[in-house]
Amino acid sequence: MAPTASAEPSPPDCPSGYFCAWSGPNQTGQLVVKTAGDWTGTELIQSIFNNGYPYPGADHVDVTINYNGYRDTFCVHHNPGPGQYKGNHAFYTAIIAVKWRGECPYLRKQ
Repeated sequence: MAPTASAEPSPPDCPSGYFCAWSGPNQTGQLVVKTAGDWTGTELIQSIFNNGYPYPGADHVDVTINYNGYRDTFCVHHNPGPGQYKGNHAFYTAIIAVKWRGECPYLRKQ
């Protein structure tokens, strides 16, 4: 039997059940997005973390970002994975939407 993944400790100010984004890499700097529901806006970010509860049909998030005019939407699993549940982005990346959803249709490498 394969061992089960254990959740990473919650980042500061991002409790279980929330998706969060920070102005610095590796969940540092100012917390600029903290949401337990869908969110839209424009905030400059460098890192994200999905600390959502495991809940079939509603524990992953589609994250939409804009970097230098390039818009991308990708699915992020909840902590601890499998797959991406946190990540870093280039300086001057803007997060513009977070939408809670069911399973990701694909796994994206970190």
